[in-house]
Parts: sequence; structure tokens; C-alpha cells
Amino acid sequence: MRGGSVSNAPHRTALHQTAEGVSVSHNLRESIASILSQWKGLQMAVQNEWGGRDSLQKSQKLAADIFSWFSLFKGPLYVEDVENMLHESMLLTFNTDIEDGSIEEVAEQLTIMHEDYLQGSQM
Repeated sequence: MRGGSVSNAPHRTALHQTAEGVSVSHNLRESIASILSQWKGLQMAVQNEWGGRDSLQKSQKLAADIFSWFSLFKGPLYVEDVENMLHESMLLTFNTDIEDGSIEEVAEQLTIMHEDYLQGSQM
């Protein structure tokens, strides 16, 4: 061959890269939903309708809001920022002040998951 180099790396099309991005986004969305579904404080608020009759929809909106934030924010997150967002959401959306340490635990799990997402890890 003349003039140029040959690479043995697989050629990736834009469609293939887009499909990977959709898969990673889907994994991120599912991981957020999984963490929130295991959070007893949030699940109690939903089951007891502390946010009103639409408490389930509000919990789904919380998951969607976290997904949007994580998808758009390309830098590292501080666990304190995630804690503050969760605390504010529980207080304003569900009229619930959770003081059992679970907000901190959930925030840490979400922050670690976001770091994995930024590194391109499969969750």
C-alpha cells in the first residue's frame, strides 16, 4: 500500500456508536430505577401517597430527572450535591424529611454509578 497506514482496529460506523450510546443510556436509566426502587424511604412515600395520589408518577419523575442530570453532566459529581437534590426532592415532592442515613447511602450509590457511566463501564 502506498501513502498511509493500515489499522487493525475494527471500523465503527456512526450507527454502531449510536447503538452503543443507546445501550449505555438504557443501562444508566435502569440502574437509577433499580437503586430508587430499593430505597425504602422513597418506596414508603410512594406506597403511603405522601406526595398525593400521583406519588408513583412523582417517583418516576425523580428517576427521569436524575437520568437527565447524569446524562448531561460530563464531569464528576459530588456526593453532597446528589444528597442535597434527593433531600430537596423528598421534602418538596413527598413532604418527607428522611433522617435515617438512607439519603446519603442512595446518593453514594448514584454517584458511583455516575462515575462508572462516565468511564463507559457497563452497569
